[in-house]
Amino acid sequence: MIQLTRLNGDQFVLNAELIRFVESRPDTYITLTTDDRFVVRESMDEVVQRSIQYSRQIRGGIV
Repeated sequence: MIQLTRLNGDQFVLNAELIRFVESRPDTYITLTTDDRFVVRESMDEVVQRSIQYSRQIRGGIV
């Protein structure tokens, strides 16, 4: 799970394993495998880095 921020400032937690696409248009759009879509304040690079960190923690890799 990764913590993100909606454009209105509300924080939420997203299951990173459901991410299908992350796009920068210039806002950051996250599309899930369920076809749900979120727009967040974090940059595309930040979302990717948090997803990688989450994946490493789950799989027992270096954090």
